[in-house]
Amino acid sequence: MNFESAEKIAAAMLYEGYILYPYRPTAIKNRQRWNFGTLYPRVYAEAQNPQEPFALQAECIVLAKENAAVDVRVSFLQLLSRRGSLESIEGQVRTAVPSGLTDPSLAWEEAVERTSEHSQLLLRDLLEGPVQLTLDVSSAHSPEIETTSKLQVLFTARAEAVAQTAHKLHLELENITHIPGGAAAKRDEALPHSLVSAHILLGVTGSEFVSLLDPPEDFHEAVATCINTGVFPVLVGTEPERTMILCSPIILYDYPKIAPESEGDFFDGTEMDEMLTLRVLTLTDAEKEEMRNGDPRARKILERTENLTPQMMLKAHGVVRSLRQIHEVPNEPFGEWNPFAETKAPPESVTVFGVSLRVGDRVRIWPQKTADIMDMALKGKVAVIETIEQDFEDHVQFAVVLDEDPGREFGMMRQPGHRFFYSPEEVEPFIEGEIA
Repeated sequence: MNFESAEKIAAAMLYEGYILYPYRPTAIKNRQRWNFGTLYPRVYAEAQNPQEPFALQAECIVLAKENAAVDVRVSFLQLLSRRGSLESIEGQVRTAVPSGLTDPSLAWEEAVERTSEHSQLLLRDLLEGPVQLTLDVSSAHSPEIETTSKLQVLFTARAEAVAQTAHKLHLELENITHIPGGAAAKRDEALPHSLVSAHILLGVTGSEFVSLLDPPEDFHEAVATCINTGVFPVLVGTEPERTMILCSPIILYDYPKIAPESEGDFFDGTEMDEMLTLRVLTLTDAEKEEMRNGDPRARKILERTENLTPQMMLKAHGVVRSLRQIHEVPNEPFGEWNPFAETKAPPESVTVFGVSLRVGDRVRIWPQKTADIMDMALKGKVAVIETIEQDFEDHVQFAVVLDEDPGREFGMMRQPGHRFFYSPEEVEPFIEGEIA
């Protein structure tokens, strides 16, 4: 299977959170690193409280005949303390290692990509019983790498028929690596033996997968049986093709894509490229020098941002991808439905605990949702009903102004920050002289 059309999004997910702004090894957020999808050695993970993850489970639905075959690519990062560069191929595991730190005084755990591919797993074999493979992923021996930790990963695949043409594919990835410290090891000792940003790419030929997010009606029940732990499978590749799935530790939609306007990785998909570019350019010379002498991927960010042309910056500012036509009816701007024509007048009074409450009456607040700190802070407070409002679904809300609000007059003028909204279930009539 050619995974080329899915490799960009898989690589972005692989390095999500790897190194964050200000992209300096000495920054606290980069010294205490945390990535999605980290699978620790089982002996270490089970000793933690709460327990850390050591395995992932992926399940998805494939529509295939029993002679179909599935291709699997397992990928993750291994974080190693290193000083140089190296490239090697070890059996069926491909290792891609970038150039090392230019400043030996900067201690840094640099990422080494680990990829294991398994082609043509026959569905009929997976239906007969689980296929188990132990992946021995060894660090290359080199004086430039400060550890020669050997990773052992147990990969399990099996399938079961769930409908006439549908089969549930079940995959497990477990880190069974032995570490010297065992259960007593510290996190810093366990991290080099861990699978960081672990994910799985699946491909099927002559058949197709079923979307877990938007399955056809005939396969709702089959999809409901899928249990995913640590990852969630989404369709990837060229829409509407359904031949590839990415089992991602980050929540994605089907067919996620990298914005074509992006000039390169920033390792933080939740941020805007433009904002991160501008912030990198405002770093001091000393910060830029540390960034330049730190991780090689951070150095590439700096070199790229310092060489951006005005046209490239304009691309990052924003883009309109498509426009939706709106067909208007002449002289009727809202077409067949005018929401303002159906506005309902709010009730003049609402009965609460047998008492008819109107505008100007006082109530005591008992918030039920505790949605934010204000709900907790205002519990038991006395307020006056400024207005009664009702929405299109006939839900009633009291807009109240607190008695003890020093800006009470602003609330009566309907200014923001001085009015609060509560349902009839969250207030009670205030009786003068009562104690809350």
